[in-house]
Amino acid sequence: MTEKNSASTFDEIAKSISDLEEIDKIKILVKKAVDEKATVAEIIEKALKKGLDDVGSRYEKGEYFLSELLYAGEIMSNLFDVLKPHMKQEDLEAGDTILLGTVRGDLHDIGKNIFAMIAQFSGFKIHDLGVDVDPKTFAEETEKTGARIIGMSTLLTSTLPEVKTVLDLLKEAGLREKVKVIIGGNAVTKQFAEEVGVDAAALDAVEGIEICKGWKMK
Repeated sequence: MTEKNSASTFDEIAKSISDLEEIDKIKILVKKAVDEKATVAEIIEKALKKGLDDVGSRYEKGEYFLSELLYAGEIMSNLFDVLKPHMKQEDLEAGDTILLGTVRGDLHDIGKNIFAMIAQFSGFKIHDLGVDVDPKTFAEETEKTGARIIGMSTLLTSTLPEVKTVLDLLKEAGLREKVKVIIGGNAVTKQFAEEVGVDAAALDAVEGIEICKGWKMK
């Protein structure tokens, strides 16, 4: 497919995701890109991530609310199903494991779920612990899975102390030096990340994936 056609199809997909159009329509556009010989990586980088980033921006501006974010997550899940058969087997099997969970006391999961989907698109293995995760579970599952990256999500300022609790348990278990820890969610700031001692903070899912990809290459 030509560069012009490629850009046009990618833009259509991104806009459809941003505008939260019908899932079936977006799936048809993604299938079109596949038929035009776009790679899965190109579709993810140039269309899906762009569209999802736009959704996040509109949420921050107050144009979208939680229900729209939930629908965006449903869109991404469906598009993953479309693209998965076209992913190279080595892409599905290769990559570091990310241990993911929302900290104890917090039941929010939309941001975590979107991050998980993009991470899978990007070649990571995901071990999702869900929400309201006990700090001991983070430490125990890190050892069991051999995860090299731990991702903690927290949308509530009241649950921020849980991050330090997890870090302390990782240190006690002799695991802290073996893993990278990234945090995300509405309550998270870069300053807090520095103060508490995690390796990075992501202000959105796309930024988080880029940080993890940088660690993956090392």
